[in-house]
Amino acid sequence: MPIIAKVIVDTPAMTVDRPFDYLIPEQWQDVILPGMRVAVPFGPRQLLGYVVAVADVTALTDTKKLKEIVDIFDVRPVLTPEMLALGEWMAQDSLNFRISIFQTMLPNLMRGSYEKYFVLKNWDNTAAVKLFEGSETLDWKAVKDSEFVTALQRWIQAGDIETVYRVSSKETKKTKRALKNCLTETELIASLESLGNQAKAQRKCLAMLLELEATELWVDEAKARGISDAVLRSVAEKGWVTIFSKEIDRDPYANHHFEKSEPLDLTTDQETVFQRIFEVQREKIAKTFLLHGVTGSGKTEVYLQTIAEALKLGKQAIMLVPEIALTPQMVERFKSRFGKKVAVLHSALSAGERLDEWQKIEREEADIVVGARSAIFAPLTNIGLIIIDEEHEATYKQEDYPRYHAREVALWRAQHHQCPVVLGSATPNVESFARATKGVYELLELPERVNNRPLPTVEIVDLKDELRQGNTSSFSTVLLDKIKDRQQKGEQTVLMLNRRGFASFVMCRDCGFVPECPNCSITLTYHKLRHQLKCHYCGHQAPMPPQCPSCQSEHIRQYGTGTQKIEEELLELLPDIRIIRMDVDTTSRKGAHEKLLTAFGNGEADILLGTQMIAKGLDFPNITLVGVLNADTALNVPDFRASERTFQLLTQVSGRAGRHQLLGEVVIQTFNPDHYSIQLAQYQNYIAFYNQEMGLRKLTGYPPYYLTALIQVTSTDERKGEETIANITGFLKRELNEQTILLGPTPAPIAKIKNRYRYQCLIKYKVEPNLRDVLRRVLETYQKEIRNGLTVSIDFEPYTMM
Repeated sequence: MPIIAKVIVDTPAMTVDRPFDYLIPEQWQDVILPGMRVAVPFGPRQLLGYVVAVADVTALTDTKKLKEIVDIFDVRPVLTPEMLALGEWMAQDSLNFRISIFQTMLPNLMRGSYEKYFVLKNWDNTAAVKLFEGSETLDWKAVKDSEFVTALQRWIQAGDIETVYRVSSKETKKTKRALKNCLTETELIASLESLGNQAKAQRKCLAMLLELEATELWVDEAKARGISDAVLRSVAEKGWVTIFSKEIDRDPYANHHFEKSEPLDLTTDQETVFQRIFEVQREKIAKTFLLHGVTGSGKTEVYLQTIAEALKLGKQAIMLVPEIALTPQMVERFKSRFGKKVAVLHSALSAGERLDEWQKIEREEADIVVGARSAIFAPLTNIGLIIIDEEHEATYKQEDYPRYHAREVALWRAQHHQCPVVLGSATPNVESFARATKGVYELLELPERVNNRPLPTVEIVDLKDELRQGNTSSFSTVLLDKIKDRQQKGEQTVLMLNRRGFASFVMCRDCGFVPECPNCSITLTYHKLRHQLKCHYCGHQAPMPPQCPSCQSEHIRQYGTGTQKIEEELLELLPDIRIIRMDVDTTSRKGAHEKLLTAFGNGEADILLGTQMIAKGLDFPNITLVGVLNADTALNVPDFRASERTFQLLTQVSGRAGRHQLLGEVVIQTFNPDHYSIQLAQYQNYIAFYNQEMGLRKLTGYPPYYLTALIQVTSTDERKGEETIANITGFLKRELNEQTILLGPTPAPIAKIKNRYRYQCLIKYKVEPNLRDVLRRVLETYQKEIRNGLTVSIDFEPYTMM
């Protein structure tokens, strides 16, 4: 009886988003298991595939029509049964392609690469033989841009040559040269005595081998002891040593020294929270806790101690943070407490480092995983605790395919492992807090800062008053005076601006012309470093025009404020101030986050100036002042979560001040000082904000009172996109309940990105049991249109409406 492998192939398309049956060759019938990667023929090509099941039956009546698996890439499965089940759930729940989910679960280097080459079949074709230069095969890359492509097409049609597609693994191992001593101690002494005094270098090498406690030594260590490559080659030729390449892990923290830390004494509130989480850990219950703790209340220490208890129970743990910028400090704390038991997964690692960290987890050499969103897929097999810090952050939601929220994946995995999930935040997501009030989550609270340290005092400055007084600077008089005061005292300041670049836009003062991106319906941002205009959506760049392209006026100027411009303005006001700027531009290089934060922590700057990435998680004892340069940026966005995000951002950044012995102050500059999100952030009064926001959500019919799904259509043809969204909306009106609300069809707030016109429709519903089936039919209907430049995407519980 044939053994069948059911394989998901590497083609993200609705029509092939299902398992295909392949025969397992006899030599691999006891080898291939679910979760392994294989190469399979698919049409004229070879594709990478993932085995999701092995069976002895197939839907095909004629098994002779089944194709065989071509190659295998794994000795053991790279996807556990849990990951396969999770992938199936994500495919059903979020309408994602299974192949996209599996690829997201694994490091990039495990996704496979594809090669195309030609095989010569007719050796009588002298022109082809000449092109192939006597070889049987020819790489497509070598000829694809040459004048021979037309001839190749003709020869393929004639059957003189055959096209072959081959898939290979991209995985690479880092190796390092090592040497191994091949002589016994007696032989070493005899060889040393046999050498004359002229062979000083070889004598030195033998003496070094005698001193070694181990039989192996890295070649670069030998060279550091004064042994040259020439000497090593010479002693290797004599058979005294063997030189070989040895695999090593790419450890991103190999050069870091982490001082061992000990658990701190918990406050009464911390102890209560700790004991409740530990009780659930011990009982092995899948329960979700919402840990609401004010900034500086010691949530991280609770995380560390509950994870320590998980390890004592023989379990493993996942710790998620929302931003790469937060990872260095969190890694420092975890490595200091748990040492080599910690693995780190985030996108700032190189592809090789990420692969090695993933394999360290898979080999069960690490029991704790710290990382950003995708670390929730870490291949742990015995999870005892999952923690999501700053759980309110939008970065936990993946906006591109495959769409998922790390929180929902965490809840699924916790149910699978029967363990608790802790969602921690000073400003919880409104929907999360609503679940806690209804008992879906259990609410735990840390209402006071550790050691009863006071929250920072917050002063709100009305920028309208500053303008009336003739102050056109980005800094109010109050904020500038406080910055000077901190500089004199040797204390540090954090300044946050929710933009990057030098200015938000460029405008001609004579005719009003504003340069826009040719590919997107968005203005270009001026970056002073290269005197360029950039689009932050598609990456388009253009030089700053010396004259207005519309009216040729020379009165074309930058307007608005970016981080670069703030830095320049501050240096004009305070020439001796030391500034570290953290934004997307300064942190794009590998390791830049950690380097800048370390410099600031070492006191190498008076001011840390940055965008949202500096608003949360940072914990430096010398920060006593936080300035928010314009609190209104997030308010002026067409999104029902705008007020919530503003409150969260202001509360989080305010919490960076006065976290240790020194008292903290905060200055919030705004044109809307009476807005409730700004007023309540002044006192970090989350409960009052929650109550007011819930009233507005109920009035306007948004989550948590309604569930939402966003359908977005993009097309290179404006009319086609408009017609498609209109047809989809009409179909939904016929298929869904009358109580379901449809907002749209309408152009997206940013109507064009990367030369694609964008339209959308928002579905708001309370009970819609057939929604996913209806939306799957929508996707299936428009699959064929993808080739014509049309895409239809669906986002459940969208975090952005842009």
